[in-house]
Amino acid sequence: MTWIKRILLFVFLVCTATLLHYYLPQRDIVKIVDTDVKRMDISKGSPFWDRQDVGTDKNTTRDVRFISTVRPNGKTSVYRNEDTGWSFPFYLKFDSSDLSAKAQDMASDKDVWVAVTHYGWRIRLFSIFPNATKIKQVAGPNTFLIPWFNIAFLSLLALLYFFIWRTLRRWKAKRIDPISDKVEGEFKDASDAVKDRFDDAEKNITAKRGRLKSFMRRWFGSP
Repeated sequence: MTWIKRILLFVFLVCTATLLHYYLPQRDIVKIVDTDVKRMDISKGSPFWDRQDVGTDKNTTRDVRFISTVRPNGKTSVYRNEDTGWSFPFYLKFDSSDLSAKAQDMASDKDVWVAVTHYGWRIRLFSIFPNATKIKQVAGPNTFLIPWFNIAFLSLLALLYFFIWRTLRRWKAKRIDPISDKVEGEFKDASDAVKDRFDDAEKNITAKRGRLKSFMRRWFGSP
C-alpha cells in the first residue's frame, strides 16, 4: 500500500511539474530577424495551438503569425503569435496583430535585443511552437531577468498545497484515525477472544485425552 501511494504521488508531481513548465511564462533574450504568416491546418481541440484573432470565425485552417529570432549563441527560435482571448491559459492576449507589427519594427534594426515572453515548448518533430505573449527591448544579450511572477506563483502554490495537506492531515486525525483505532481494537478483541476459545478447546481436549489414557491403563494395564 505504501508503494502504491508513493507511485501515485510521483505521477502527480510529474504531471504538475510538466503543466507548470508548459504554461508558466518564460523569457528569452533574442534578436528578431523576421516575421511571417503561414496558412496552417490545425486539428480541432489541439492542445498546442490557441485560437485565431478574437472576433473572427473559427476555422481549422487559418493564418498563423510567426516570429523568427536568433539567440545570443547563434541558435534560432521560432514563436507563434496567437490570441488566447478569455480562454485557458488566461494570458488575456488580444493583440497578436499589434505584437506582429512591433516585431516587424524591431526586426528592421539588427542591433536591437529583445526579451520575448512566451509559454509552451518548441518541438520540431511535431511542428509545435511556443506562443509569444509580449516583446520588450532590453539593453543587450547578457541582460539578466528575474522571473518575479513565477517566483510569486510557485510560492503561493506551495502555500496552497501545504494548507491542503495540513487540513487533510487534521481531518484524518480527527475523523479517520479514531474510527481506524476503534476497528483495530475491536478486531484485536475478536482475535483475542477466538484465541482464548482455541486455547480452552485445546485444554479441554488435552484433559479428555488424559482421562482416556487413565481409563485405558486402569482397565487394560500399561502397554
